[in-house]
Amino acid sequence: MHSNLDSVFMAQALAQARAAAAAGEVPVGAVVVRDGQVIATGRNAPIDAHDPTAHAEVVALRSAAQALGNYRLDGCTLYVTLEPCAMCSGAMLHARLARVVFGAADPKTGAAGSVLNLFTEPRLNHQTQWQGGVLADECSALLSHFFRHRRQEIRMTASPLRDDALRTPDERFAGLPGYPWPPHYLSDLPVLAGLRLHYLDEGPRDAPLTWLCLHGNPAWSYLYRKMIPVFLQAGHRVVAPDLIGFGKSDKPKKDAAHSFGWHRQVLLEFIDRLDLRDVVLVVQDWGGLLGLTLPMEAPGRYRGLLVMNTTLGTGDAPLSPGFLAWREMCANNPEFDVARLFARGNPQMTAAECAAYNAPFPDRGHRAALRAFPSMVPASGDADGAATSRAARDFWRDRWQGRTFMAVGAQDPVLGPPVMRGLQQLIRGCPEPLVIEQGGHFVQEHGEPIARAAVGYFQP
Repeated sequence: MHSNLDSVFMAQALAQARAAAAAGEVPVGAVVVRDGQVIATGRNAPIDAHDPTAHAEVVALRSAAQALGNYRLDGCTLYVTLEPCAMCSGAMLHARLARVVFGAADPKTGAAGSVLNLFTEPRLNHQTQWQGGVLADECSALLSHFFRHRRQEIRMTASPLRDDALRTPDERFAGLPGYPWPPHYLSDLPVLAGLRLHYLDEGPRDAPLTWLCLHGNPAWSYLYRKMIPVFLQAGHRVVAPDLIGFGKSDKPKKDAAHSFGWHRQVLLEFIDRLDLRDVVLVVQDWGGLLGLTLPMEAPGRYRGLLVMNTTLGTGDAPLSPGFLAWREMCANNPEFDVARLFARGNPQMTAAECAAYNAPFPDRGHRAALRAFPSMVPASGDADGAATSRAARDFWRDRWQGRTFMAVGAQDPVLGPPVMRGLQQLIRGCPEPLVIEQGGHFVQEHGEPIARAAVGYFQP
């Protein structure tokens, strides 16, 4: 067991580690303490200093020796966020430290028990007490985030932008409220032909359930920010892609690049590439128009369906008056303000949250998908996607073997209760829906209670 003071000083070492990360260094930080006072700090700086010995521990030891006027640091404790390597352990022993405390273990180079343990070597003329595991989770998480982000940067560099597409600048997504997750990208799916697809992928890969969250128009994976933490707290995995043309995914310049069948194929190849299993399919709006056609291709991948304010575009039934009004609005006002749309239907949202929905679309050139999608809803029997949607209708009615949970935003004028009642009657075994009385079309903005109810319903 470590003391509260150990946690306090390790937290200060973590602050140094974050400073290292901000400077582009591996996030390791250290502090040296004597008589309950921090006398020196250090952070990783091999890159900045062009010095292979500039590990956080060595930097802190040098500073402490200068402060005390003696290389021997008798009575001092060094706190470091990562198990020290052999070089740093040797320096600590040479400095005659009384104690070394570290956070995360290092199974590759750790010299305090992971690979070897210099601190317990009896042939050395000094032994320093050591303890590991203090704020280990926080220290490990910082390192994991850093290396995950670095891998993503490498992949981003390796996927050049096509001439016929645009890519929203990263700075547009900086500091979005409630959206802390690092990006993941794919560009080598055959159907993408080099376009870069963004997705979130959080939680353990061997989780009992994987929540596949599909957004609609004009939203993106930000739509699920209130539901994702609930799924993760349950120990589950969450995968949330941005459709091409939306969010952090690449955006073809031409409206004609978008079609029902093409976007469907992207999702099919994406699911296959990630080999998603034990899936709860989470859909709303176009996430449902496309997503509800997916499970019939590989029913064994799916355990459940969480369906919200959506429909199937079978082409043999009239589109709802609310949708026709929406389509007309989009045709007459193709440059509509996405943030204002969300604010109007969700008065509880902050201005910053509403603005986040505008982030992917800095100008008209990035909005081809927003213009194309309303007219892509199959309105006739021979429209693109209509036959596929009719086959999906038969699947949900006759062959679906999983469980279904339905949530409905009662204030939705486009795909609200009347449309959802028809969908409920279509889906085999679909129970009465959870009605969110204040919820509109984007009912995920009331997502926390929906997610909690769904977790309880689908929990293996």
